[in-house]
Amino acid sequence: MTFQQILQNIKDLKIQGAQKIAVAAVEAFKIKLEEKASQEELEKSVVDLANARATEPALRNSLRYCLKNYQTEKNIAEKVIEYFKNSQKKIIEYGAKKIENNMIVQTHCHSSTVTGIIIEAKKQGKNFKVNNTETRPKFQGRITAEELANEGIEVHHFVDSAGRVAMKQADLFLFGCDAITSEGRIINKIGTNMLLEFANKYNVLTYSCTNSWKFNPETVFGAEEEIEQRNTNEVWENPLKNIIIHNPAFEPVSPDLMTGIITELGVFKSESLIEEIRRAYPWLI
Repeated sequence: MTFQQILQNIKDLKIQGAQKIAVAAVEAFKIKLEEKASQEELEKSVVDLANARATEPALRNSLRYCLKNYQTEKNIAEKVIEYFKNSQKKIIEYGAKKIENNMIVQTHCHSSTVTGIIIEAKKQGKNFKVNNTETRPKFQGRITAEELANEGIEVHHFVDSAGRVAMKQADLFLFGCDAITSEGRIINKIGTNMLLEFANKYNVLTYSCTNSWKFNPETVFGAEEEIEQRNTNEVWENPLKNIIIHNPAFEPVSPDLMTGIITELGVFKSESLIEEIRRAYPWLI
């Protein structure tokens, strides 16, 4: 695959999930390195990739790390991709411990890390069920449902508007993350906050599952993570003149609504995680 093809696939949502997007971008950067691109060309490629999708700090951080270190570290792209693989293994290991026998686990949208956690718990012999939401308008929840069903896990697939009904049955809510801010807020798929409010009402444990490179260092200095607004045609192709369509892809989640965040560094409350990131990855902040 060429650099331009990867870039277009990221723009066109053919590559989804924050970690998959970041890895794809690093692979595109690697192609430029193999083409022996100049510093100026590399910088332009990083800008193009970073602008391909909003609300994706892992994408930007990965490229920034590659651009800063490629001259002094051999195989920089492989090193970054290996980080994502190893961090996901750790998150899956820690997250699987949160799933107990006879639980109902709630999910929302699609996160390869969350499905990895659930599949690992199944491999450990645990007996549980999963409730998941369809996640309109792109129906990413179907990806989750199919991946889990293929592993022999019983999945109950709910329309989004039945989220309260699904959560009322649940014991544990696991969801992904697209960005982490300096205030400890998680930004994730639209609808996450609504489900978290229901989870708190029904005393359901709630964990965001994410690697730490999704932290946005610019939020330390007052910047806000941009919320991606997707094409309104995804919702309604030909609405009447006075109908205005809103199609936000993500939303911020208050730290107060989460039990904790499961990362490759361990499981933390939001306020503790930022300091752990600062300690583990000083270049990031």
